[in-house]
Amino acid sequence: MMFVEKLKIAALATAAVVLMSGTALAQKKYDTGATDTEIKIGNIMPYSGPASAYGVIGKTEQAYFNKINAEGGINGRKINFISYDDAYSPPKAVEQTRKLVESDEVLLMFNPLGTPSNSAIQRYLNSKKIPQLFVATGASKWNDPKDFPWTMGWQPSYQSEAHIYAKYLLKEKPDAKIGVLYQNDDFGKDYLKGLKDGLGAKASMITAEESYETSEPSIDGHIVKLKAAGVDVFVSITTPKFAAQAIKKLAEMDWHPLHIVSNVSASVGGVIKPAGFENSQGILSAAYAKDGADSQWDNDPGMQKFYAFLKEYYPEGNRLDGSVVYGYGAAQTMVQVLKQAGDDLTRANVMKQAASLKNFTPDTLLPGIKINTSPTDYAPIKQLQMMRFKGEKWELFGDIINDELGN
Repeated sequence: MMFVEKLKIAALATAAVVLMSGTALAQKKYDTGATDTEIKIGNIMPYSGPASAYGVIGKTEQAYFNKINAEGGINGRKINFISYDDAYSPPKAVEQTRKLVESDEVLLMFNPLGTPSNSAIQRYLNSKKIPQLFVATGASKWNDPKDFPWTMGWQPSYQSEAHIYAKYLLKEKPDAKIGVLYQNDDFGKDYLKGLKDGLGAKASMITAEESYETSEPSIDGHIVKLKAAGVDVFVSITTPKFAAQAIKKLAEMDWHPLHIVSNVSASVGGVIKPAGFENSQGILSAAYAKDGADSQWDNDPGMQKFYAFLKEYYPEGNRLDGSVVYGYGAAQTMVQVLKQAGDDLTRANVMKQAASLKNFTPDTLLPGIKINTSPTDYAPIKQLQMMRFKGEKWELFGDIINDELGN
């Protein structure tokens, strides 16, 4: 073979290697659960059990992903949302999560609900380096990127919310005798800690505490004890079923303390209406999302998109239910992260994009509230606004408040 021909062959081989390298660089990157056509997302939700009122969150998210798929998916890939019932039981949560990871082989876990359930699966998912994204609980421990880099919250932390109530009480009712009813788990204890931290040197304003188990059929006895303790502020750190029971019991006893309800149980459709509008007048809470029961949002562009979504993809969804609004906003955030991830659908890149959200505003967040994250900040929403129940809806008052204690 002539020397010139050898040079030509060598040059062609080199060109081929360069071309192949270029192709390799441009190739799509996938971890288990993602392909050219599909993104598998896992979820656990209490479709049964003491927190079953939250089940509509999972149903809303399924409907939203159906909408995204009908519109062509995300970068051409359809979302396969696999959601199992854990009945708000930590052992069941572990069982269902292992099934999603090891049998269904999902890319990530999205919006698993409940502080006890997420606490039970956090170490497992982090050890496997599987994103536990936008968990549906406000416990402060989800914002710990140093120790748990694969877990991220979504809603404001319970401690942040409690700090805001403490600030309100210190200003408006500094001589209050506060009685607290709290769920005896991480959710309730986290919230109670936030309230005490927020009151600071005046934490002694809390003169009575009652805890309840989610297995209890009724919390009436705890309410009776708090009234007997002579408190004039009642803070209800409860999930929907028990929040509604408390509202009804206060009315039955003709007891009218200043009543604060945690945001997770402020749903008009899920809590207030079942408890009775007449029994709920004057209750205080805080919000970060628009209220589907409030006509002031009827001409809001974001809420018009939300209502159009309900009409076409989830007609059985109740616009008055705060959990439906919640599921829509969380699902929009998940879709944004996947869009940002592009063709690099590795778990590491999904977490990187989740920690790179800049002024993202789901359709349902209150004006002025934006989602921001960073590699050292895993708390997407940090702002709230106080509200008071009047008539058949919540009325917002005051300014958007940032948690000044930093949680």
